Amino acid sequence: MKALEDKGRDGAEAHLHGHDEHDHDHAHGHDHHHHHEPDHDDEHGHSHEHPAGPVEYIRLGLLALVIIASLTGWWENFMSRDWLAFAATLIGGWPIYAEALENIRKRRMTMELSMTIALIGALCIGQFLTASVIAFFVLFAELLEGFTVGSGRRAIEKLINSLPRSVTVRRDGQERELSTSEVGSGETIIIRPGERIPADGVVSKGHSFVDQASITGESLPVEKVEGGKVFAGTINKDGVLEVKVEKIGRDTTFGKIIEIVEQAEKSKAPVQRIADRLAAGLVYFAFGAAVLTFIVTRNVTSTIAVIIVAGACGVAAGTPLAVLAGIGSAARRGIIIKGGLYLEQLRTIDTVVLDKTGTLTLGVPEVTSISTLNGATEDEVLQTAAIAEQHSEHPLGEAIVRRARQRNLPLREYANLRYSPGKGLTCEDNGNEILVGSRRCLKNAACLFPRNLSAS
Repeated sequence: MKALEDKGRDGAEAHLHGHDEHDHDHAHGHDHHHHHEPDHDDEHGHSHEHPAGPVEYIRLGLLALVIIASLTGWWENFMSRDWLAFAATLIGGWPIYAEALENIRKRRMTMELSMTIALIGALCIGQFLTASVIAFFVLFAELLEGFTVGSGRRAIEKLINSLPRSVTVRRDGQERELSTSEVGSGETIIIRPGERIPADGVVSKGHSFVDQASITGESLPVEKVEGGKVFAGTINKDGVLEVKVEKIGRDTTFGKIIEIVEQAEKSKAPVQRIADRLAAGLVYFAFGAAVLTFIVTRNVTSTIAVIIVAGACGVAAGTPLAVLAGIGSAARRGIIIKGGLYLEQLRTIDTVVLDKTGTLTLGVPEVTSISTLNGATEDEVLQTAAIAEQHSEHPLGEAIVRRARQRNLPLREYANLRYSPGKGLTCEDNGNEILVGSRRCLKNAACLFPRNLSAS
């Protein structure tokens, strides 16, 4: 009678976790076969996480203001621009000096240490403006790093915080609002329409449709009746469900996904480990080249320039930032990447294999064709099905009604509606019985299918 097709979605959701259970028997029987923070302190000791607070922005603004004032001649009547640049470099560059001192204490050769030596050297030879410019760009780069790291981690935190913090629990015959952390295995929780399910469990009472795309990747809401399995992180769309809790928190399927993302943050791609070793060597190379430059030229300015140019920050910071930003950006789009190794391997992939149904989809089914029998017109078949489905909450039923309304077909009210979960529905219209359901449901009702519809 009808063919329904899910259309492609802009961008695939890649779920790098498997799930064997796919409840494809939807309403009305329509067969649908369709914590540890990541540590990026690398071997050379450069920290890639610099929280950007008001003080950091004030320091950066002060340096920018002093640089502009020095170049334009502002305030020369009030204060020497050299002294102004000297003070701004000391104040604005304090985070660099503090980290350099910490790394000296830990006996680590770092980019901050090389930059500190360059800044002190520039101040000692009177290159105050040069020193303030160096401090400005180093701080600006670190603020950009902090922003990139923060953006990736916010995506992870949003994923973690998407689970409800409280839930309605049935205890001793009474409903109580409790923190999710207080709920134990075996208890019964009540999930109302629109609520996110906080635990893995089995439906003990109720009937609804659940959007579980974030767990199983299925594009359409899945019908849940008594005995049906539900997952934490999925969304109850319609009816009220009572669920017997089986797993909570980190033990749930959703919790395992979170662990995958957190481990992905901590893991290092092969290219990142190479960058770490290269960066550590570049710091020593910078000092060696600077010493050689001074011996040959006796020019302090050239020596300082060599230290700055040969600094390892670009190599060291760029690689882990790119990996973390990629993982975070993917998480915002519902794509779970298990680590930097897999992100790096994407460049070698030229073929992607997708399962046959529901992976690339808008999640909105649409009637694409209508097959008729016994001389009935398409509009008659569509109108008959839409009359029965007009109050349906199932996405396939809604697709039928939507197409009927697009054709401006009148939908009369039916009588004596009978609904069988997972099978189909029947109703009466003008004394005629209408049956809408899956092929299995229709065959059970002794409906015959012509051979040309065998694949429909």
